[in-house]
This record gives sequence, C-alpha cells and structure tokens, in this order.
Amino acid sequence: MAGRIHVVDDDESFRSAIARRLKHAGYDVATYPSAQQLLDGPLDDNEPGCILLDVQIPGLSGPELQARLNELGSTLPVVFLTGHADTPTTVRTMKAGAEDFLTKPVESEQLLDAIERALARHSIARTARNRLDEMRGLMAALTPREKQVFGLIVRGRLNKQIAHELGTTERTIKAHRQQVMEKMKVQSLAELVTMAERLSLLS
Repeated sequence: MAGRIHVVDDDESFRSAIARRLKHAGYDVATYPSAQQLLDGPLDDNEPGCILLDVQIPGLSGPELQARLNELGSTLPVVFLTGHADTPTTVRTMKAGAEDFLTKPVESEQLLDAIERALARHSIARTARNRLDEMRGLMAALTPREKQVFGLIVRGRLNKQIAHELGTTERTIKAHRQQVMEKMKVQSLAELVTMAERLSLLS
C-alpha cells in the first residue's frame, strides 16, 4: 500500500538516509527539520499516509506535535522513531494514539512493517470519516419535522406516541417515518439506530 510518509527529524543526514530507504520501498516522502514546518505545510488527511516522528526536536517536541495534530483532528497515524526512548515517553505517546514507538537504528523490515500497519489504520479511519460526512449530509437534507421524528423513532417511540408528542396524526408520522428512511437511505430501524449512534444523537 503506497502512501506519503512525512518524516520529521532535525538530523539532516538521518532524514536523507530514511527518505532514500522509503523511496526505495515505493513510498512518496516529504521531510521536515521541525514540527512547525510540518504544521505550516498543507497536510492532506485524505491521501494515504503517516508521520514518522522523532521525540527530541528543537521547538515543538515530537509528543507536543502529536498533541497538536490530535487537537486539529488529523487522522494521520504517528510512528515515533527516536534515539531517546524512555518508558514514560513511550507510554504517553502510545496512550495518545501513536501507532508504534521504534528506536534508532531501526531495521528496515521493522520500520516498513510499522508503516504498513499505520497506512492500513489510516485507510480505515478515512473510510469511517467519509461515511460519517456522508451521513451528516443525508441528515442535513431532512426537514426540521423529519429530524424530530428521526430523533423519536431511534429512541424507540411508537408512531402513536410520536403523533401524540408532536400533536399530529399517526398517519402523518407514518409518512414522515417513510421519508426519513428514504432520505437516510436505510432499509430497517436497526440501521437507523446505528446511524443515530454514529452521529452521536443518542448520547
């Protein structure tokens, strides 16, 4: 699975060597001497990729950059590659969602395995996000009344109860319910409930 690997490391000779190694393995590579340069560049979350990140870099450290990317909602997985591995840092970065924590010098096979896992995870995250965007788009097409009906259906209310709550007839609610199912592109109540959960409407 090819993709773009963003290498953030302040050691120029290391950046060149790792870029050569990754290009040889078929990846597109972008290198940055600092975390800020990565943040300043356009990071495309929609293309397959991951970030290969050192821990100790001038300015924003690797873990600080990871925290910033999490705040920005980036789905690009982070693989740490460092000469300075200590247990607290490893634990902290893995808890914050790092894909892997490798120590320099790293074997090519170990590095490429970690990158492949990161790219596979990114693919899953992108698919899930695109599906969520699609569901939000479908939801936006509902009328205010259809949104009310949607909210009550997925909470298990019967047509009769919804009609009573909204001050209308059961027949009208049936028509709204049909519209909601069609517009949300679902065949069953179970699918509609799953969608509502994904859209955080049931919390």
